[in-house]
Amino acid sequence: MIDKFVRSVAEAMAGIKDGATVLIAGFAQVGEPRALIDGLIEQGARDLVVVHNTAGRGREGVARLIGEGRVRKIVCSFARSRGSVIFEEVFARGDIELEILPQGTLAERIRAGAAGIPAFYTATGAGTKLAEGKEARQFDDREYILEHWIRGDVALIEAWRADRWGNLIYREAGRNFNPVMAAAAELTIVQTQHVAALGELSPEEIATPGVYVNRVVHIEAGDPPIKIE
Repeated sequence: MIDKFVRSVAEAMAGIKDGATVLIAGFAQVGEPRALIDGLIEQGARDLVVVHNTAGRGREGVARLIGEGRVRKIVCSFARSRGSVIFEEVFARGDIELEILPQGTLAERIRAGAAGIPAFYTATGAGTKLAEGKEARQFDDREYILEHWIRGDVALIEAWRADRWGNLIYREAGRNFNPVMAAAAELTIVQTQHVAALGELSPEEIATPGVYVNRVVHIEAGDPPIKIE
């Protein structure tokens, strides 16, 4: 019987290695798998490459992961946003690498990783500092730059509902980067707010089929912070 639910965040985070590339979903903390990020901090993996929409906000979640010295490089669209004080401090010390990408390019590079497309050309960023060091070509009298796929060793995902096969649905803006990241990693770990019986989710609602999901842990909305023994 297929059952991808695990008993704890500690079990969900088992086996993540130092140096891993970790895709972390969320947009302005909406749809961000906060319990899994806290679990990754407790798990102890270091020297991580984190792919996220921002470089963290406030002092929790991705910001805390950076502040704990666990992140070697951040790939994001918004390095400076309201409350990004921890990243700014760490970056000013030279303790973290930064790769900035336009948000659409970030999403498309992850989608390409999920689809098995190793590289593609885009006009976004051509002729700007973001194009420095990248191959450029002309198509129909317009300049395009070559962007490479992004694939993760691990993806951390937040779902609204999940069944035991790992089929996922998302709620409104909480969907954001979750589906593309779930499909672009070797190991996809999900925290879900609600559990659905098998067959309860309509195929028309499922945004991430269970074939992309490896582990699911139930974290109800409003649950207290996770402490891993």
